[in-house]
Amino acid sequence: MILAQSWFDSIRSSFARPRTARRTVVAVATFTFAALSVLNPALAADPPAPQTAPAKSAARGLSADRTARIDRVLNQYIDQERVAGAVALVLRDGKPVYERAVGWSDKESGRRMTMDTIFRLASQSKAITSAAIMMLVEDGKINLDENVGHFIPTFTKTTVAVKDGDAIKIVPAKRAITIHDLLTHTAGISYGTDAHVAALYEAKGLGPAAGNGWYTADKDEDICDTMERLGTLPFVQQPGEAFVYGYNTDILGCVIEKASGMSFADFLQTRIAGPLGMKDTRFFLKPADRTRFATLYASSMGRYVRAPEGSKGQGHYLEGPRKNYSGGAGITSTARDYSRFLEMIRNGGKLGDLRLLSPRSVQLMVTNQSGTLHSTTGLGFGCGFQTVDRYGASGLAGVGAFGWGGAYGTHYQVDPKSGMVIELMIQLMPNDTDFSKKFMTAVYTALVD
Repeated sequence: MILAQSWFDSIRSSFARPRTARRTVVAVATFTFAALSVLNPALAADPPAPQTAPAKSAARGLSADRTARIDRVLNQYIDQERVAGAVALVLRDGKPVYERAVGWSDKESGRRMTMDTIFRLASQSKAITSAAIMMLVEDGKINLDENVGHFIPTFTKTTVAVKDGDAIKIVPAKRAITIHDLLTHTAGISYGTDAHVAALYEAKGLGPAAGNGWYTADKDEDICDTMERLGTLPFVQQPGEAFVYGYNTDILGCVIEKASGMSFADFLQTRIAGPLGMKDTRFFLKPADRTRFATLYASSMGRYVRAPEGSKGQGHYLEGPRKNYSGGAGITSTARDYSRFLEMIRNGGKLGDLRLLSPRSVQLMVTNQSGTLHSTTGLGFGCGFQTVDRYGASGLAGVGAFGWGGAYGTHYQVDPKSGMVIELMIQLMPNDTDFSKKFMTAVYTALVD
């Protein structure tokens, strides 16, 4: 499919044990229908029916009538061809109370969206990387106020590009960048696409030369090589003086490798994904999972179209060097896998009998650490998460809720006071829809206790 002219740059789980026989029958029926669709393509032309969880919402505080509204929101965007497919998952006190997979994982091949579809997380990777840093803090290998230059030499003394009329002056940073600065995006480091530094970053293979700025999956080098080169470039604000969204968490990925003595991919598997049972979470997909990987689409003139190949489209998550472990934007996962991580955070660092973080470390992560630098409207930013500090600042999310999303369209919210983890997984970049807002509103208005 040819991408329409306007292409803009932008940005089970096993909580329940094996399902009942009824769920097994549904799964078999779904598989059988998918197989028949391959034999008879005409079947695939019909709108795919959603996969659903057992009807047990009312017993856990979601109104059955109002849950139907969530279905309508999901189906509306699929039927209007604004979104190809989506996976929605809501946990209440650690139990799934709403699960749906609707639409297409790959429309052109007739592959339907399923609850085990794998998604590009993009910036949802940041929360996992931030948790890894806090684990190393607890291990005594990192201090939050430590100079990043202790791990990456080029960050020992950094510079800032300052606009001076039509000219740009490169001045020394007023102080060293710390681990805490990176966790809160207050180090002054952008993605290098700012007009006054873009050419400098492009010359170093970053900024405009890295997809939309944050993409490094096609690089045939380790993440520390990339980040050491970044440290030679000027940043756009002085440390501690502004909230600037950028390479901060990718730098932390290199710090993880230096402090732990292992690759970030190995750290992810041995310390987080493996222990939490996140069997489908990794930086690059296993070849056997090719048919479970969602295709990326793009908004164009009110409809979705297939995104192109390359760094600004499908990306190199299946094929390519598979060497650059981007802690800021490189992890792939499923809704169920990612919900296990979020439930661990909601539960103060513990999932079941497994504890990964102390309650105090988690409290630091989900409490506003940036004052009003991130927002003056009631939103803050902790160590890896945006925080809700005023009711109404983020739709119907309660005070104390936290969340974020990713450039490919994924979005999540954790609301501890309501005991909820809410996820919406799509693959749409650029995304000109208000899908996630409508979905979040429908979920919150189905909450009756």
